Amino acid sequence: MCSMVDTWDVIKINITYISTISKMKSKLWLFKRLYSQQIHLHPKICIVGAGPAGFYAAQHLLKKIEDVRIDIYERLPVPFGLVRYGVAPDHPEVKNVINTFTKTAENPNVRFLGNIALGSDVSLEVLQKAYHIVLLAYGTEECNRLEIPGEDLKNCICAKKIVGWYNGLPQNSKLDIDLSGENVVILGQGNVAMDVARILLTPIDVLKKTDITSYAIEALQKSNVKKVYLVGRRGPLQAAFTIKELREMLKLPGCSTIWKKEDFTDVQEYISILKRPRKRITELMLQSIEESKSSNGQKEFKPLFFRAPSKILGSNKVTTMILCKTVLKGTSKTEHDIQKMTAVGTEDEENIECGLVIPSIGYKAIPADPDVPFDFNKGVVMNTSYKVKKGLYVCGWLATGPRGVILNTMNNAFEAADVILKDISQGHLTNEPKGGYDDVKHGLSTQVVEWKDWLKIDKKEQEDGAGLGKPREKITDIAEMLRIAA
Repeated sequence: MCSMVDTWDVIKINITYISTISKMKSKLWLFKRLYSQQIHLHPKICIVGAGPAGFYAAQHLLKKIEDVRIDIYERLPVPFGLVRYGVAPDHPEVKNVINTFTKTAENPNVRFLGNIALGSDVSLEVLQKAYHIVLLAYGTEECNRLEIPGEDLKNCICAKKIVGWYNGLPQNSKLDIDLSGENVVILGQGNVAMDVARILLTPIDVLKKTDITSYAIEALQKSNVKKVYLVGRRGPLQAAFTIKELREMLKLPGCSTIWKKEDFTDVQEYISILKRPRKRITELMLQSIEESKSSNGQKEFKPLFFRAPSKILGSNKVTTMILCKTVLKGTSKTEHDIQKMTAVGTEDEENIECGLVIPSIGYKAIPADPDVPFDFNKGVVMNTSYKVKKGLYVCGWLATGPRGVILNTMNNAFEAADVILKDISQGHLTNEPKGGYDDVKHGLSTQVVEWKDWLKIDKKEQEDGAGLGKPREKITDIAEMLRIAA
């Protein structure tokens, strides 16, 4: 009897074992089927925007998915976005990242498709039907407004447009900028504001060796600008520019940096609680105050703190900037507290006669297509950790708003790519065939610029630049770009 029980137990164990093996084989077969299906389908990804965010995302996806197919759509006929049109011409080392982006673009699994604008040439709906994944990375487009009287006067021009002007962005190449006045007021103290100030004050012989546009050189040669004010609402401890940008200004040939000593009252007392980056830049400012001398006929760079824009005066053109003096509210026990302090306006005002006012208070994105879910208050695409909805993602400044430098954009793009990779691994995004660009191109009526076509434009720009003793002379006319690319 005991033997029969033992035998029956053995039989039940064998039955259970066989059943388990059978289920495992079934799951293994299903896994193989799904896996082979994904391999066969080749995940097709569309990235809208060929700037740093788009290229970094593509780079990360290529490293993680062996069989991915990536098409990078760009509104302009040329790639690289803010690296080409946003980085200051006297910062060529920052533009070296183009070499990395070029390697990504020349990967056989990547295709560059220039001169295709989302919303006008192709809709988001069409892209989502044609691709397993669409990643929006087209960046910011508009300047934040001051919302003060006079900001629509002639020669009140936002920094983004001026940067586009001297860097050859087609839409800003005909910018009507008057540099006949001696004084310029820049509102904002970030790195972009510093870049614009530096370009306005840099000796022409230095700029001629960069890839700044020839028409900008011509205008700057005729410029009467002698003083540039850099105005911030808060104090030196909250200044947004980096130490690199400050050092460049302090070493600028033929230019003196003039500080208001009263703006630095009590600043020394906070040095001990500052973290290293903020401590270094604060110490450099204090050191510069001690070393500063009179301009002696040189150009002047004049940072001003504790001042906010109140109104701009002029009949047809800017003549006077009226600033409201501010005080800071909040606690200052730690550096974190200091950075959270807010500026509150007072009744005291200060007037600066000037011929040009340049707001540099940030950018915002726009919805390039009506189907893009958009938060107009924040100026970003609505998303949760870079995911907009199934199969639709966003990265770069379009996801977070403008912040940081190219390194921050790289990390942002990598994080967005990781979210995409996680969703792909779950098998929900690539379980049906997609036509990709083959399904898109039949509906296009524009001349498409592929990578080989961009190389023709690139070659022509470098040849033109060599004749002028500079790295390149950018082509700013889109029709001319397309003619060369054809």
